[in-house]
Amino acid sequence: MIPDDWTFVESVPEYETGWYTGGYDRYRQPDGTEKDYYWAELPPAVVVVAREGAEVVMVEQFRPAIERYCLELPAGIVEDVDSPSGSLAGGEDIAPEAYESAAARELAEETGYHPEETLFLDSFWTSTGVLRHRRGIVFATDLTETDRALDTNEFITVRRVPLDGLLARVREDPANDATIEGVLLARADGLL
Repeated sequence: MIPDDWTFVESVPEYETGWYTGGYDRYRQPDGTEKDYYWAELPPAVVVVAREGAEVVMVEQFRPAIERYCLELPAGIVEDVDSPSGSLAGGEDIAPEAYESAAARELAEETGYHPEETLFLDSFWTSTGVLRHRRGIVFATDLTETDRALDTNEFITVRRVPLDGLLARVREDPANDATIEGVLLARADGLL
């Protein structure tokens, strides 16, 4: 996959947090110079577009990294997929079923709704200039109430947002990529 005019020299993981690994890859560039390209590798994640009638179930939570409350689609890690540190294997071959299973679990844990139907929409690499991270988008419907199971660092308020004006609402500051992507993909597929 590496073009003929680029040469991989070495990969150096510099730190591991338990949440992600960070390091750099050194490449000889087409002009003969060498450069370190820094990366962070995160496990694959799923984003859930959960529709119930004329509303989408969303979550609002404080994001310390930007010091703001954010309205977001429910999301989380695809836990049943291994992502070895320092490897591009971080999600290249994830089956749609793994994303759907993770979506059902995350939606129930964060919102207290279990989907009877899930539909895999797409998966892709994100922030490819610095991240080794795949994201999948799953559409969920036919929701039934269940118990929430929040993680110890999740302080989430569940919000139901009307379809009318949904795109405008998710574009309001502080908008985030995963939520906008999920809404646009579901909308493009005629699901919203």
